[in-house]
Amino acid sequence: MNDYDALRDYLMRHKQAEFVLTFEQIEEIIGAALPRAANRASWWDSLRSPDIQMPQREACLAAGFKAVRMPDGQSVRFTKMKTDRRR
Repeated sequence: MNDYDALRDYLMRHKQAEFVLTFEQIEEIIGAALPRAANRASWWDSLRSPDIQMPQREACLAAGFKAVRMPDGQSVRFTKMKTDRRR
């Protein structure tokens, strides 16, 4: 699965500055199962290896959020980034 537009759109509509979604909720949003790689914290890390394009990271960043997998290994914390647009 390489299309996370539905996740981007969901995040863009979300008004809270920080919230957690379970993998199950994310799969419902994108309409597909997450890959096994989603279990790795590094797969969700919005700030790791910015030169490597990863569709889930691009979706989060496009919506203005950074993502961090939670210690439970089954959910992700989304945090709204500051609106500094100097990228």
